[in-house]
Amino acid sequence: MITISVLVTLSIPSALSLKDKRSVARSLVERLRQRLHIAAAEVGMQDLVQSGQIGFAVVSGDRATARHQADEALRFVEDDLIGRAEITNVAREEYDLDA
Repeated sequence: MITISVLVTLSIPSALSLKDKRSVARSLVERLRQRLHIAAAEVGMQDLVQSGQIGFAVVSGDRATARHQADEALRFVEDDLIGRAEITNVAREEYDLDA
């Protein structure tokens, strides 16, 4: 089993309050869950107004499939955030639980 976890760090310069920031983060997390059926959550920088971190993970029995799903999710995040936030960093880890 292959698990890929991705941590996306965001800059949200238009956010003037935590409520503004969380509306961006929550909508992104919900769209990842609903459209791509992957686990996602706001996982860091929760008290910073103009920064945030979203984490998501994919699991598959096949490395190529897991990588494809993670790449698709990252492209989705990039497209979804256009005009609302910028990605400042992406950290990605792969785990092979069969090894």
